[in-house]
Amino acid sequence: MAAGGFCKLPNGTVVVALNLPYDSVAVRVLVHAQNRARALTRLRNLGLRAVYLRGNAAPPTPDEITAVLHHPDGLIWRTAPTDNGVIVNELWHPIRALLRRSAVVQ
Repeated sequence: MAAGGFCKLPNGTVVVALNLPYDSVAVRVLVHAQNRARALTRLRNLGLRAVYLRGNAAPPTPDEITAVLHHPDGLIWRTAPTDNGVIVNELWHPIRALLRRSAVVQ
């Protein structure tokens, strides 16, 4: 099961953050949508079928919210922090880069 959470914004939209296993690494995916169900539907429509959000254990940080709100697609990812809390210094990528990377691997 993926760790994740959400944050409801003042305008009524939500930002959903999920840590997902993907091609032997963990990635942190952020989605901006009208509600949680639509955010998960956006991910499922991209081919990430087994994506569920249970609970709010790892909600998006204010920096993550700012990053996804400033991206035109509202759907970004980067390598997730490791279990021991080490955060990889990496910029956010559009979701197309993740899907393109998996197509090359296959």
